[in-house]
Amino acid sequence: MMGPERVILGFGNSLMAGYNVEEEQGYPEVLERALRGRGMNASVIDAGVSGDTTAAGRQRIAFVLDNADADIDLAIIELGGNDLLRGISPDQTRENLGAIIEEVQSRGIPVLLMGMRAPPNYGAEYVGQFDGMYPALAEQYGTALVPFFMEPVFDDPDLMQADRIHPTAEGIEDMVAATLDAVVDALPEEDTN
Repeated sequence: MMGPERVILGFGNSLMAGYNVEEEQGYPEVLERALRGRGMNASVIDAGVSGDTTAAGRQRIAFVLDNADADIDLAIIELGGNDLLRGISPDQTRENLGAIIEEVQSRGIPVLLMGMRAPPNYGAEYVGQFDGMYPALAEQYGTALVPFFMEPVFDDPDLMQADRIHPTAEGIEDMVAATLDAVVDALPEEDTN
């Protein structure tokens, strides 16, 4: 392991928590191994809660940050999918995500926002509002952005569980591979002094 420990917070829902896969197969765990494979002394905190909406995330983000065992170098925020499934207004989702980002940034922690996309059957207006929310938030708050977290898996049934919502363990490996560079790029430069 090279250099100081880099602590990354994985804050999200079942896509972060690793729904229906073994604990070591979840996104934070796989990401940690991938970062270590690049010689980084990385520790990824799994703060994913299955079923979390952005409202639930907004309620718990301060608690999670207050109770972290280490100084966090980067927060990955991955929420919105459950709002989508419940048909919550994108305006509300956007407001909640904004509040979560503000809470994280108020502590001097950079953010990597994981974008989601609405299925076409939600209608063009909803899809436009929902899909457009992530790039708009990233621009508003100056965060890093992965435009669509599920990009590697969403249209490949072999990489999705039977519910067609959650990736398989293999799918998660592909999601980590697809987002690894974004995570590395979003990490602040190490203090050399």
